[in-house]
Amino acid sequence: MIPRRYEITDEQWEQIKDMFPPYQTGRPSKLSNRTMFNAFLWIARSGAAWRDLPEERYGSWKTAYSRFCKWRDSGLLIAIFQALHIEPDFENLSIDSTSIKAHQHSAGAKKTQTDTR
Repeated sequence: MIPRRYEITDEQWEQIKDMFPPYQTGRPSKLSNRTMFNAFLWIARSGAAWRDLPEERYGSWKTAYSRFCKWRDSGLLIAIFQALHIEPDFENLSIDSTSIKAHQHSAGAKKTQTDTR
């Protein structure tokens, strides 16, 4: 599978693949845990509704949503987040002047000392 814009890399998948529980009941899914996790990322990163999930890539949105709810309710998604935040890669870190406000005196005000005693 060719990784796409909103999907995790092989290296990232290796860090979390063992956290997913083995399938236990009923008919096994045709879609892998990685495909379902990528579907969640697609929804989170694109801001689209579940019904807009690309079916040809991720399968039915209902399947993806039900698996999301199952993993969310079991605490798996929180456990994945906690495991991955220990060693952040800072890939999406961005600091610029729109996120850091300067003190009013750093704007080039006159730098003379005024003593009003």
